[in-house]
Amino acid sequence: MFGRRKKGAADDAAGEAEQVVDDVDGESSVDAGDAADDEGKQQRVSLPPAPRPDGPWDISEIREPGEGRVDLGGIFVPGVEGMELRVEVAGDAIVAATVVLRDSAVQLQAFAAPKKEGLWGEVRAEIASGITQQGGVVDEIEGPLGWELRAQVPVQLPDGKGGFQVVRFVGVDGPRWFLRGVISGQGAVQPEAAGLLEQIFRDAVVVRGEGPMAPRDPIVLKLPNDAQMVPEGVQQENQEESRFAGGMGQLARGPEITEVR
Repeated sequence: MFGRRKKGAADDAAGEAEQVVDDVDGESSVDAGDAADDEGKQQRVSLPPAPRPDGPWDISEIREPGEGRVDLGGIFVPGVEGMELRVEVAGDAIVAATVVLRDSAVQLQAFAAPKKEGLWGEVRAEIASGITQQGGVVDEIEGPLGWELRAQVPVQLPDGKGGFQVVRFVGVDGPRWFLRGVISGQGAVQPEAAGLLEQIFRDAVVVRGEGPMAPRDPIVLKLPNDAQMVPEGVQQENQEESRFAGGMGQLARGPEITEVR
């Protein structure tokens, strides 16, 4: 059974990241050529996948993908001490997982991609255009995970006033898949302190499957058979029976994604 857990500062960071992704995905509808008006950016659109010597990994590249990772079907998510794991849905399908670690979070979402062409350059341009159209500010830089967007996205604050949410969008093209990460909280505000979140992204394993999928179709995830859900507003007293306790947290359902691009 799905459930929700009592929220803290880290959950708020993850929730804000999910809302930012929803807003950007829903608003971004321009072509990559229009968004990438700089010649250098245009050259990075539709490039073939680059080598991934440090990950993220394809299932064919890892002998024991379940060792130290949570099996969510389409993604094996690395487990680290003290983390909590949330899932997000689109309709009836689970399409994203968010790792909450103290006051930071990283959302992982995998998509199908063409055989010989990467998506991250094109997607990055679309995200940047969508954010700037909303009045936000975007810097495209080459970071620890390759080209990424460091963005200030307009959001509505709890008191109803307007503000900005700092978010990092990262991405890597793999063999017939694309993995996007959204880092929020202190890991976005202070990128130099985001090493563990970046390692979680690098050590993720994507399971594309052999069936036909259109480019950008989300790779659907699933819950582990022994997943234990924590209802929102209920503090769980006994965690010993959960495989996610004492270092990997419990699975919780996050805010639903209304549109995925």
